[in-house]
Amino acid sequence: MSLFSRKIEHVPCTVEVSHRFEALHAHVKFNDGSVIHPGDEVLVQGPPVLAAWGELIVEDRIATITRANALERMWTRLTGDFEFMELCEFSFSEEISV
Repeated sequence: MSLFSRKIEHVPCTVEVSHRFEALHAHVKFNDGSVIHPGDEVLVQGPPVLAAWGELIVEDRIATITRANALERMWTRLTGDFEFMELCEFSFSEEISV
């Protein structure tokens, strides 16, 4: 890993998009076992996968992984906790009134 340069990898992946009552999700699994680290960026090639209500779509695609350099990785680790706390500002629970 270089201090300033970024590495680009093209890897096969499986995209799964579910728009059902039981599950609403979108997952990407790298078929070659690649692992994403803090600061890395992933772009799945191809048109958007749009699942209609009740559908589960599974497609094989190619993903482009842009690896973060050493400085970006360190910065992401240092500031990641602050960004996570922004998500914690809101509560999605219901209050019961008596």
